[in-house]
Amino acid sequence: MKALFELIVGDPQADRAVPRSGITSRLTVFVATTMAFLAVLALALSTTAGRVADRWADELAQAATLRLPADPDQSEALLRLALQILETTPGVASARTLSNAEQQALLEPWFGPDLPLETLNVPQLVEVIAEDDGYDLAGLSARLSAEIPGAVLDDHGAWREPLIAAAGRIRLIGCAIALMIGATVAAMVTLAAQASLSANAQVIRVLRLVGARDVYIARAFVRRFTLRSAAGAMLGTILAVLILFVLPQGEGVGPFTNIGFTGTGWLWPVLMPVLIACIAFFATRAAALRRLREQT
Repeated sequence: MKALFELIVGDPQADRAVPRSGITSRLTVFVATTMAFLAVLALALSTTAGRVADRWADELAQAATLRLPADPDQSEALLRLALQILETTPGVASARTLSNAEQQALLEPWFGPDLPLETLNVPQLVEVIAEDDGYDLAGLSARLSAEIPGAVLDDHGAWREPLIAAAGRIRLIGCAIALMIGATVAAMVTLAAQASLSANAQVIRVLRLVGARDVYIARAFVRRFTLRSAAGAMLGTILAVLILFVLPQGEGVGPFTNIGFTGTGWLWPVLMPVLIACIAFFATRAAALRRLREQT
């Protein structure tokens, strides 16, 4: 607590070594604002994309599609038998026959909207929804194949696994972007601190003549640049959160609606100014001590 108090209040005598305005001040605030803004938006987009991929994977995990043989003479009998098997299978919550309109919508991306479905020998599709505990996929597939030759039960595994992998990669990309933004903040604050130290070399010499130690001088630079970075990061975070609030919200508008954070994810924008201030603190301290040693 004492260190935090000293960081906020500072030392008026040592603060004279750091200009209150100028290009370094504006540059530090601008970089912190921009990087916090981009970091919050990047994390929001990555978590939203990962959340959407997870939701799609969960929906696919609960659903399966049964494809019956395309036999016009026996289609009704095969459909009744398939529904009877599914209704008596433990773990199957529901089974629903897809209508011609739904099957045509599935084929439309490949064959266009004018496909004469009623004139084609198209296999009948049945949507199978599993209960929370699921069902024995291998056993149900074997039973369907035995009683309905040519029937195929697709559990959408070929689609679900890439979605799960994509969700993990999207989150990894978001973390990588955040690390790159943190490195950029550290680099820019370091350059600004070094420029300020060089511009105030004469003041630093005077402070040393009156007995000021390098740690005492560096503390003033660390405090000023840390507070500037924290203020800029807070501004950038507020702007990013405001943008997230004005983006489209609600289901059914598109796959990437409700862009933002949920639950504990809101800790990211809350902690962003603190994280950037910590980065600025350590970057400025290292740069200040190194430059002061060089100016000895």
